[in-house]
Amino acid sequence: MKKLLVSALASTILLTGGVVAQEANSEKQAKSAVQFRQAILQLVRSNVGALGAMAKGAIPMDAQTIETNATRIEQLSLMMDDYFALDTSSFDVETEALPKIWQNRADFATKVDALTDASVNLKTLAMKGDESAYKDAIGGVLRSCKGCHDTYKAE
Repeated sequence: MKKLLVSALASTILLTGGVVAQEANSEKQAKSAVQFRQAILQLVRSNVGALGAMAKGAIPMDAQTIETNATRIEQLSLMMDDYFALDTSSFDVETEALPKIWQNRADFATKVDALTDASVNLKTLAMKGDESAYKDAIGGVLRSCKGCHDTYKAE
């Protein structure tokens, strides 16, 4: 019984850890956090670019590229919530992240989860070779990106 209680408490702490933002302690820490976030987002962008080009017909659909890029996006999305956990909004740092991210962590996490789900779906379809579904699944990834950007990114 005691193990169960400790396990439940530990799970609660871990699950709620991503919902509450911790404020950056210094401008140096805030700048570092922004650099890491921007690096992750640059990598996402580099993988989304080819997918978008395929969806538009600018380049041929390629199942291996789709699977690889979807896998990368999935992995990067799993890091996003952690790298956005540090609230940098009280420091003058160069970022397009809006303070709403830290004011509504639960919604932000939901949008990150949508990207994870969309990329897993796309990867699964690519692994199955279901070419007829690629375009819609790529659209799902792009819509999840847009859904977050519309709310949490300064344009």
